[in-house]
Amino acid sequence: MTGAQPVILGDMPSLSKLYVNAAATAARRRVLGTDAGISLPPCGHEVRGVVAEVDNLTAFQHLVGETASDTLPAGFIHALAFPVSMSVMNRDDFPLPLLGMVHLKNKVEQHGTILFTEALDITSWAENLRGHRAGTQVDIVAEVRRTGNSRVIWKGTSTYLAKGVFLPGIDKPSAPAPPATFSAPDPTALWQLGVDTGRAYAAVSGDFNPIHLSVLSAKALGMRRSIAHGMYLASRALADVGAVKGDAFSWEVAFEAPVFLPARVALDISSVHSPSGTWQHSDYAAWNPRSGRRHFSGSVTAL
Repeated sequence: MTGAQPVILGDMPSLSKLYVNAAATAARRRVLGTDAGISLPPCGHEVRGVVAEVDNLTAFQHLVGETASDTLPAGFIHALAFPVSMSVMNRDDFPLPLLGMVHLKNKVEQHGTILFTEALDITSWAENLRGHRAGTQVDIVAEVRRTGNSRVIWKGTSTYLAKGVFLPGIDKPSAPAPPATFSAPDPTALWQLGVDTGRAYAAVSGDFNPIHLSVLSAKALGMRRSIAHGMYLASRALADVGAVKGDAFSWEVAFEAPVFLPARVALDISSVHSPSGTWQHSDYAAWNPRSGRRHFSGSVTAL
């Protein structure tokens, strides 16, 4: 992290309280016509000595299809760090509205295994505020270290879009080249997601964003139905890649179209191996098997 030293938080922030505060902040800004400026917070937040709850870990592994073990899946670590990242986006000097942010993509670098018994220090901050053709985007970075050790063992960068928010002084980029045409291959897996998928993932991740919980709560925020959490989908795809990825890997995902619940989702995973047979890389893509529209795509690469 660059810039000022992070603010040390005494406890892990409560996501439910952060969402309530975000709603109150949004209402206050609408009524008073105020904003938080056009600069990112000068410092991040840090929570030290975080230990995973084993029951929560077991439930997460079961939900996304990971093999039960004593090690933390990369997607679980994202969920563990998420409240710290949310607390940064919930600061009064964060320039974008937290509610309604769209998760565009995610990149994770994991450099080894983390056992559920290990105490961790989690640091998060915001960077790279920039324009988007549909609003303003920002990167929220989270780093995880073993307590008392300066080596980063896990790093995640989440890119979010504040749709319809155009900050003064931030140029709107030119229109990107049209995406390559997606032609759905034969799937390697077919997921059946129930209407309660969002609530089930919220229970293990703590992310009770209303757009994921029910038709009524999603409609209140402008969605026609509840949608699956992006990191639930990405974590499930990573679980389908399997143990072949080893202990050190990079993992990327780009989200294109929401998965409205209930849903059927088709998934394809293709892998590349070295001439000696060592796994090197896997690409994955998921789509709606009826319309052929791609929901997300990504890759997992050995480090």
